[in-house]
Amino acid sequence: MSQLIECVPNFSEGRDMAVIKQITDAIEAVDGVTLLDVDPGAATNRTVVTFVGAPAPVIEAAVRAGRKAAELIDMAKHHGEHPRFGMMDVCPLVPVANITMEETVEHARALAKRLGEEVGLTIYCYENAATKPERRNLATVRAGEYEGLPDKLKNEKWAPDFGPAKFNPRTGATAVGARDFLVAYNVNLNTTSTRRANAIAFDVREKGRIKREGDPLTGPVVKDANGEPVWEPGSLKCVKGIGWFIEEYGVAQISMNLTNISVTPVHVAFDECCTKAQERGIRVTGSEVVGLIPLKAMLDAGAYFLRKQQRSLGVSDAELIKIAVKSMGMDELSEFDPKEKIIEYAIAARNKSDKRLIDMSLQAFTHETASESPAPGGGSISAAVGAFGAALSTMVANLSSHKRGWDERWEEFSEWAVRGKAYHDELLKLVDEDTAAFNRIMAAFGLPQGTDEEKAARDDAIQAATRGAIETPLRVMQVALESMEVTKAMAEIGMSASASDAGVAALCARTAVKGAYLNVQINAKDLKDAAARQQYLDDGKRLEDQAEAREQEILSVVAGKVG
Repeated sequence: MSQLIECVPNFSEGRDMAVIKQITDAIEAVDGVTLLDVDPGAATNRTVVTFVGAPAPVIEAAVRAGRKAAELIDMAKHHGEHPRFGMMDVCPLVPVANITMEETVEHARALAKRLGEEVGLTIYCYENAATKPERRNLATVRAGEYEGLPDKLKNEKWAPDFGPAKFNPRTGATAVGARDFLVAYNVNLNTTSTRRANAIAFDVREKGRIKREGDPLTGPVVKDANGEPVWEPGSLKCVKGIGWFIEEYGVAQISMNLTNISVTPVHVAFDECCTKAQERGIRVTGSEVVGLIPLKAMLDAGAYFLRKQQRSLGVSDAELIKIAVKSMGMDELSEFDPKEKIIEYAIAARNKSDKRLIDMSLQAFTHETASESPAPGGGSISAAVGAFGAALSTMVANLSSHKRGWDERWEEFSEWAVRGKAYHDELLKLVDEDTAAFNRIMAAFGLPQGTDEEKAARDDAIQAATRGAIETPLRVMQVALESMEVTKAMAEIGMSASASDAGVAALCARTAVKGAYLNVQINAKDLKDAAARQQYLDDGKRLEDQAEAREQEILSVVAGKVG
């Protein structure tokens, strides 16, 4: 798979859509770049743009966007709620897939160099791309904002990393960085008071507030031995925050940057804001994500709120996302469309070539299977049948977790449901992977074979693709067999009324294993490595025998319950 990075430039223009459109057009003109999100804010007078791609086209698109923005935005006329010091205020790169942070840092510095030399921007590198430790923190780099930039540039300590060290009133300065995925997250309050919103922001953000004697707002500032103010840290790590009033919505917000959502997830930040707001007599009414958010963050949030309700967590991703959105009021100010706001879904929605069998209706999938096309075939159908079996077991676990009188057992059944969901999710992916494995074999056979080197390369490609076409159905067998552990448990301890469902699940899993083994056998015939071929066949036979034995165990339990 190719390397994938995300670029999230913030432009100091959030009101003139014609200007924003010209900038995003410059980005989309670069082949290999996918524009995911454009999020303008009138009150902040700032637009957050998100696009992804391989490093080279992403860097090119960022340079073109910076050049176009420099033509259209005049910082001398800019006013807005958000801290800023340049027309292309920040431009971070974020590793997404198959790329390390160290590699991303090199790309960020290459981008910074090009923006400085080719566009003439004053560039500071921050976060992981910082050239000096004191420049890691964006707030430190941007301190004084645009208005303080002329004096800042006179200080040798603050000479830029790239570009002119002379103040340009039109473009200001730009911070280019490499960072982990940052979630820009705003929490809505039932107040119009910026002061109160700020107080809550200071309560929760990691930096906290300056310590004072007596009255926390007006008392004398407490200072350390060096005469510097003493800071009282807030309650949340890896969180930056301020309070502001958003005129277009008529409410105050706590605006946060969650810089490491593995330390402070979105749902934890939301609940903590609720607690601190309530202590000040204020209610949180909802929230919003600015830009995009990873799928895992939404799934974790949904599971968190279901757990608080003592409900089973083994539900679909769509249901988990719905629970997260409703629990945090993420649709209060505007619609939360997962295909637009969740990064993995946004990438898939814009990849027109990503046509998946599992996205078809059941009728369309059946008709596609019945067509003259050789794929999907028995391997994909085996995976699909296995997914049905695992889903049935998950259903029994979910129903049992909500059974009247079994309230104290909700977590026991929830754990089984989560396992079942993991199995049917993987089997669904294997539906398409089996067809992809077949297509790779066909592509290998189509390689040129005019020279000896081409013949050797073609033969190697065919053998590699053949291994893939064996290993995929083997994985179907393994996962379907493992899913039978959930099926057996639900036959034994689940609702008696659902015993027949557990029986059907066992039949589906057994069918998936035996069907996938047929694929292993027919594909193994074309493998030249005799030892590897025999090992694949032995592994498959072992799995088939285990599935048949487990099926009989489950059906014996089911028979005793269905009479």
